[in-house]
Amino acid sequence: MKHTARQSPTRTLATLIRAMDDQRAVTITYISSDGEESVRTIEIHDIRTTRAGRIIIRAMCRMRGEIRTFHPEQIVTYTVHRMGFAMDAPADETPSTHMAKTPRRLISLELDRDYPADPVALAA
Repeated sequence: MKHTARQSPTRTLATLIRAMDDQRAVTITYISSDGEESVRTIEIHDIRTTRAGRIIIRAMCRMRGEIRTFHPEQIVTYTVHRMGFAMDAPADETPSTHMAKTPRRLISLELDRDYPADPVALAA
């Protein structure tokens, strides 16, 4: 079990991206927005950045049996398992077009969003 407070957010995110790429289930201890702590086993299908710049994880939750959104900063602990995915994402769940498969790609996408290469946008 990894405690997110004991490692950098980049390392946590990189591990979760690797779990998504390898299609490995992840058990998380998660604090909901109302302060409730729960343990969930999830299958990560997408990690994306919202327009506001917040990173979100879209995953099938084995407890709920449906796709859910998780915020990395609310994950307290996690364990990546050897077991693969057992659930399919709903057909209407479209993966992000800016999916990052590596930490380097995620950082690149973030920088491109914040500092576009278009000189006209930079001048504005």
